Amino acid sequence: MDDLELIFSMLGEASTTRIAKDKDAQGFIENKEAAKEGGTVAGVARRELELRSVRKVSTQENFLSEPEKKKKLENKK
Repeated sequence: MDDLELIFSMLGEASTTRIAKDKDAQGFIENKEAAKEGGTVAGVARRELELRSVRKVSTQENFLSEPEKKKKLENKK
């Protein structure tokens, strides 16, 4: 995950937390709705950046084809 992916993930999480607290979300359904709204906030921000910068935030270059844990185990051998 690069810096921007991490930032947008954090924005989604922080937005979800604030929305849930402000709406006093109780139970699964209300928190699920808050999570969708928080994800929408981050998604809109990501798409806006992609439009203005003409580059994608998430690309195949950011994707690990092999999990880090597996790599570390192989390097120990």
